[in-house]
Amino acid sequence: MKVTIDGQAIEVEPGTTILQAARMIGGESVPPAMCYYSKLKGSGGKCRCCLVEVAKGSEADPRPMPKLMASCVTGCMDGMEINSKSSDRVKEARESVTEFLLINHPLDCPVCDQAGECDLQDLSFEHGKAKSRFIEEKRTFEPENIGPNIQLHMNRCILCYRCVMVADQLTDNRVHGVMDRGDHSNISTCISKAIDNEFSGNMIDVCPVGALTDKTFRFKSRVWFNKPYNAHRECTTPGCCGKTTLWMFGDEIQRVTGRKDVYHEVEEFICNECRFDHKTTADWVIEGPRAFDKDSVINQNNYTQELETVVIATEEGILKGRDQDRKKISMPAIPLNKDEEADFKHGNI
Repeated sequence: MKVTIDGQAIEVEPGTTILQAARMIGGESVPPAMCYYSKLKGSGGKCRCCLVEVAKGSEADPRPMPKLMASCVTGCMDGMEINSKSSDRVKEARESVTEFLLINHPLDCPVCDQAGECDLQDLSFEHGKAKSRFIEEKRTFEPENIGPNIQLHMNRCILCYRCVMVADQLTDNRVHGVMDRGDHSNISTCISKAIDNEFSGNMIDVCPVGALTDKTFRFKSRVWFNKPYNAHRECTTPGCCGKTTLWMFGDEIQRVTGRKDVYHEVEEFICNECRFDHKTTADWVIEGPRAFDKDSVINQNNYTQELETVVIATEEGILKGRDQDRKKISMPAIPLNKDEEADFKHGNI
């Protein structure tokens, strides 16, 4: 099937969603996504960040769709034409969704461990507004301890359901979920039970904001001060790939995460033993520095980037000074001889 997104045509297989097609094209046409996760079945359709305008339904029915569609759950049709970045309606809708997500979100970026790799930061930077129209009191929740390795900040949660799907699809004993309804909805274990299954740490990787963070990395460092390295080990836990990213400060491993692609999605999930129990370089086979494709503060000053040679362009004869200054400092009362004049002219005096 042929679909066109922002004027760029691509051939896709039946069953491909608009978001997947946009990611095949790449670039600025890719809609942002806060709830969709390609590795999790059933994700998507909740945050409404990925809305697009379908200007042409298909070759069989060329009528445009009257409403903006969620690209992560809308399938492509042959001949479909979609406007993403090029649509004013889409831009306005994304700004509205961003403003809605930020209504109850606290301004914790200066102290949040997710800062620098937060999808909501990226979304706010591109579509957010400098001022808030929300004058009511923000929604807050009491702190809850969900285990020794994961820190829950429910005030930052945007209810994307990713962490719930991870527990459903990777483990056999999910103990947390979304409690209550409406603006009282929250991620909780209901009875403050610890989340201790072997793959629970992947909740940290899939969380798009700072609602779930690594307790072993809590307040240790900013991510852009760490150097990420690809590493692997022979892990005996069933279902764990053993391939990770080590975030190092000097020779110290400050945290271990799964390897993420350009859309901040882990390539393969890892177990808690790899994530929390192996923090020495002797435990790992370090493959080399990890390159980041996505623009990020982590990339700034990163040694994996090619740096352009800095050339300082100086005007010819700049060291000689300006002609009017040279005339002022020459002493007309004592004329120079010819040899001295030649040396003065060429700036050797």
